[in-house]
Amino acid sequence: MNRRLFVSFCLIPTVIVIFTATSYGEEKKEGNSAHKIVHSGDLKWTPIIKGCEVAVVDGNPDEEGRPFVIRFHCTDGAKTPPHWHPTDENITVLKGAFLVGLGDSFDDSKLKTMSPGNFMLMPKEMRHFGMAKGDMLLQVHGLGPFKVNWVNPSEVQPPEAAASAARPKS
Repeated sequence: MNRRLFVSFCLIPTVIVIFTATSYGEEKKEGNSAHKIVHSGDLKWTPIIKGCEVAVVDGNPDEEGRPFVIRFHCTDGAKTPPHWHPTDENITVLKGAFLVGLGDSFDDSKLKTMSPGNFMLMPKEMRHFGMAKGDMLLQVHGLGPFKVNWVNPSEVQPPEAAASAARPKS
């Protein structure tokens, strides 16, 4: 019986050490592959509508069911016509102010101001519109696909031929 007890006391800690080491190694490997630092100066900006451009921070906004992070940079006074998305949109203001309203037509009287640090969840299919106040930078995250469906496509002003010279600093 002493021998059984001795084997049990040796075997149990050994199994625990092996399991812990294996689990730690897998977590560390997964953690290293997921760790990523994105410098704002390295973002690739693409003009989307007059006065606004977009950059992908992480993920692929076109990929169904996958997380993504994108940023929108708009110059003062740039307007985003009424539109909606097929998935929820999570918006955080990083710089400037974002004036946002709900509805199928742009209405200045419906605009509410979001300041830096403010967050908003825009539920899927909710019609909304916006305007930049100051040099505005928004961060949007969610699950793809991230699509913009314009309520009235004729209201959309095409982007300038070249991306805005003014880049966000943060």
